[in-house]
Amino acid sequence: MAQRGIREFDAKRLLARFLPEYLNEFSYKGDLALVGPETDLEEMTSNHPWLKTARLAVKPDQLFGKRGKHGLVLLDANWDQAKKYLEENMGAEVAVGGITGRLSHFLVESFIPHEEELYVAISSEGDGDNIYFSMQGGVNVEDNWDKIVHFHIDVLAGMDGVDIRSRLPEGLGEKSTAIENFVKALWRFYAETGFSYLEINPFTFHNGIIVPLDMVAKLDDAEEYWQRKRWAGLTFPEPFGRSLSKEELFIKDIDSKTGASLKLTILNPEGRIWTMVAGGGASVIYADTICDLGFAREMANYGEYSGDPNTEETYYYTKTILDLMTRHKDPRGKVLLIGGAIANFTDVAKTFKGVVMALEEYQHKLQEAGVKIYVRRGGPHYEQGLKLMRDLGKKLGVPIEVYGPETHMTRIVPLALEGASQ
Repeated sequence: MAQRGIREFDAKRLLARFLPEYLNEFSYKGDLALVGPETDLEEMTSNHPWLKTARLAVKPDQLFGKRGKHGLVLLDANWDQAKKYLEENMGAEVAVGGITGRLSHFLVESFIPHEEELYVAISSEGDGDNIYFSMQGGVNVEDNWDKIVHFHIDVLAGMDGVDIRSRLPEGLGEKSTAIENFVKALWRFYAETGFSYLEINPFTFHNGIIVPLDMVAKLDDAEEYWQRKRWAGLTFPEPFGRSLSKEELFIKDIDSKTGASLKLTILNPEGRIWTMVAGGGASVIYADTICDLGFAREMANYGEYSGDPNTEETYYYTKTILDLMTRHKDPRGKVLLIGGAIANFTDVAKTFKGVVMALEEYQHKLQEAGVKIYVRRGGPHYEQGLKLMRDLGKKLGVPIEVYGPETHMTRIVPLALEGASQ
């Protein structure tokens, strides 16, 4: 699984829509608006009339924290003030936590005056989930970590038998019942909506109702198929300070139109080691192996092609990588690792047809760049796929070493990088 951060806008939108399924008295409305570079502010007020009547809070929504400490939060504003803030800050370059980037998305929501700030967070690990609660929430929660109450939810037992009420701080008084019910419902919402991390810091009581003020959330992208209805309209933004290259955008566009999975992240455009790995788990293992052998700085890309992409999709994916890797020369030559585990249902022969088409097209550029190719694959029709690659090696004029499932999955990495087997 991969934990992928989502915008606060989406986290609160999901909370407002689905938490009432588990907690009838949760009546947070979720008056929220997301503003991006293309947003028409006048049209937005037509879609969200409350913007002109409510007191507002405005803050960047780009997967970074400490927004208040960086002076990036506008509080208790009217619409004219909010609009001015948005116009002045859209596209502004800021430095946060040593990372510099441009502001492009903002969350606008109702401002909630409050004094009490509470904290709750849920995270996942191998044997279950952990819930953390504190009465000392807000920006200084880390300074009061000794006041955090921790509950562990076993992956098999669930919430049954977990005594939350008796361990809540006595200072909550009559709010203890509401907090207990909220925490239990929040965990169910978390578990059934595909979260891998959820933090509400702080939340407060406003007119007797629990209201989230700031949220941070990550989803388990392995849940995407099962959560497609709940996640409808949700996007996974890039980390702050990182913008996608046109090649990454191209692959992302193909990925959005197919049932397969095509992912590409450029780490070092001038890197010597390029990978085309079938499978998300395998891509992690290959990356770890390259790093373990001491070649992390020379690793050019990270990604995967999986889920039985068709020949055309694999062709475009391969072509994109070959175009990138042959732009810059290296006196030592370059290495392309075409690897993967033993596929369950991906037709190896079909995908390798696309790979072969791209390699043939880039024959001369591959020769000029001194590229050596190492292949290891198994799965349905892998014999035909590997034969395609062996036959190609005889006529391409580019060294291609081909291995099947009898060879350890990552053995081609030391063969390529060190010239020795393990």
